[in-house]
Amino acid sequence: MTEFDPRLLDPRLKAKGRRPYFFDDPAIDKLLTIAMALAGELAVARERLDTVERILAQKGLLTPDEIDAYRPDEASKEERAAWRADYIARVLRILQNEYEALDQTRADADYDDVVRDLARD
Repeated sequence: MTEFDPRLLDPRLKAKGRRPYFFDDPAIDKLLTIAMALAGELAVARERLDTVERILAQKGLLTPDEIDAYRPDEASKEERAAWRADYIARVLRILQNEYEALDQTRADADYDDVVRDLARD
């Protein structure tokens, strides 16, 4: 079994062509896409966390109780906040892509209106 490549979740990557829909309601497809993105993220995080905890336990460096008692400092909190923002962007990528497409459609329509107005003058 091959490991999941987290680079596939890069929010800058976009599929080419039209997105397939599997349900009658596109909103259900979007929700399913978000849920699957979360599931993928959680699976990767769980595997990495399990690896780190096993290595630490094997080396006698850290116990589960010490992990539970940890409180991050301000720098750690800021790093986590930045990571969280990126993570949410990856999870909600489907909605962002749709918003960008809608925004481009509006820009194209505005441009066409300007061209028509100039052509009349």
